[in-house]
Amino acid sequence: MEKEVRGINYFSLGLYAFAGLGIEAIYAFLLEPFIYGSTMKNWNTSQNIIHWIITCITWGIVTFVIINYSKREYEFDIFEKKEKMKAWQWIGVIVCIILSLYISYQDWNGFKIIKEFQNLGVLQFIFQYLYYLFETILFMLILVYGQKSFEIWFRKENIPYGGIILALTWGLAHIFTKGDVRVGLLSGLLASAFGVIYLLVNRDIKKTFLILFIMFVS
Repeated sequence: MEKEVRGINYFSLGLYAFAGLGIEAIYAFLLEPFIYGSTMKNWNTSQNIIHWIITCITWGIVTFVIINYSKREYEFDIFEKKEKMKAWQWIGVIVCIILSLYISYQDWNGFKIIKEFQNLGVLQFIFQYLYYLFETILFMLILVYGQKSFEIWFRKENIPYGGIILALTWGLAHIFTKGDVRVGLLSGLLASAFGVIYLLVNRDIKKTFLILFIMFVS
């Protein structure tokens, strides 16, 4: 008999992705401060880069394990080809990107990517954005598996469940990691928009990643 795949199976994968993101907190707030003898805000360039490299390696391993487990155990291949997008879907995506850029511009008092380049310098900027790339991949998995689980539970596929789950996990977690309620709420709002994007691109994982990364770092 074939194994029945239930919503909780996919929901668990989403939670594993969230837990994978949370491993960074162990590095940043426990292990590395103990090793360096200083808190994260006082690290030098080398220490910041080492942190980003270790985190990226960890997140890469977590991503590989989750995606392969999903394909092997549940026959759910997130890279499966999807149908082409219609014009109205592209318009919806563009609107979401513009709104995201506007909110980010207002929040940063300028373009985030330019501000960070000015603050970090070339070397740290490169590793910081490599870190963002891996973070995008993992929080995208929270969205994908969260969406799949709720579609099974409620048997409706046109509601952005994944964005809601992402907002309640990765989004609101910024309240604790950044120590700022406003940042957490903005991240939750952005996460909700990510859920809409995923549906607009017909669950095409490559388009989803590219658009989410642009919205996240811009």
